[in-house]
Amino acid sequence: MKIFTKHPLYQSLTTMKVRCTALSSDEGPHFDLLASAGFEVLPGNRQLNYWDQDQLISEVADCVAVIAGVEPYTAEVLQALPALRVIARTGVGFDTIDLNYCDEAGIVVSTTPGVNHHAVAEHTIALLMAVARGFPDRDQLVRKGTWVRFNTPRVMGSTLGLIGLGRIGKAVAERAIGLGMKVVAYDPYPDQDFMNKHQIQSVTLEELWPQANYVSLHLPSGPATDHIINKQTLSQMKPGAVLINTARGSLVNEQDLCDAIRSGHLLAAGLDVFETEPLPLESPLLELDRVLLSGHLAGLDEQSQSDMLTMSADTIIALNRGEWPADCIQNLKECKNWSWAK
Repeated sequence: MKIFTKHPLYQSLTTMKVRCTALSSDEGPHFDLLASAGFEVLPGNRQLNYWDQDQLISEVADCVAVIAGVEPYTAEVLQALPALRVIARTGVGFDTIDLNYCDEAGIVVSTTPGVNHHAVAEHTIALLMAVARGFPDRDQLVRKGTWVRFNTPRVMGSTLGLIGLGRIGKAVAERAIGLGMKVVAYDPYPDQDFMNKHQIQSVTLEELWPQANYVSLHLPSGPATDHIINKQTLSQMKPGAVLINTARGSLVNEQDLCDAIRSGHLLAAGLDVFETEPLPLESPLLELDRVLLSGHLAGLDEQSQSDMLTMSADTIIALNRGEWPADCIQNLKECKNWSWAK
């Protein structure tokens, strides 16, 4: 790891600045927490596009920490932020951050584990139920003055296939069981006690595809999972199945998904995340009536937002005090002597 020497920006800072770029982070408990610890907390400029690297750099240029959303912290962006010591990501994903560069530069990347799984689970079920009952079609038809009655399969008694049974997958499973659904799940490291308690069948992916009426994704992004939903796996799904994705956009080949819906093999999809975010206006997904969309906000509700912002602030404060909140830190695994001042 490179030795991080004190940058001149530190010399000119009367207070240490923390920028809030995460969605809905412009007010909340983190302001008082950080201010009490000697930080100046800056709300985000919502007129800027944080996916534009020049605009992101301009916002974070003289900050020692950022309470971040899913905007990309690439090597190019990070090179232009020499004062940055902490990227405190609200949520559990960090695939838009160049961890290798952060390791080299001594920048801590933290997340907020264990605080938003209920929000994601509720959003997953909301997408599932809405699509199952024929939305967004039903809403759009009424708005056009066209009353069309069509039947949809009952959710109770259908099979939900969960791909990933971590904290979020488990929360979805419990809710689905409450709706009267049968749940089968694939997880590389299954919690057998949980599965036995809730009578969830452990299956391989090859067994899951043809069984599930609804397939819900709850995996991290990575080489082993990118485009796990593709032409081949879609073809193995049950005819008339529905795909729900509140995990990561990279899990789905969107063109293959569009083809599967257009052909009628898949009935519909509910998507909160996309291969490119924000979703481009030319995306073929926007041309499909049987796709329900939301903008990467499944993990947001009032409680989770407050908890994520509090945990992000607590992590920044702890690091500044020389503590190491390991459960929240996702990089620098081999670092034994990290210091805020280096």
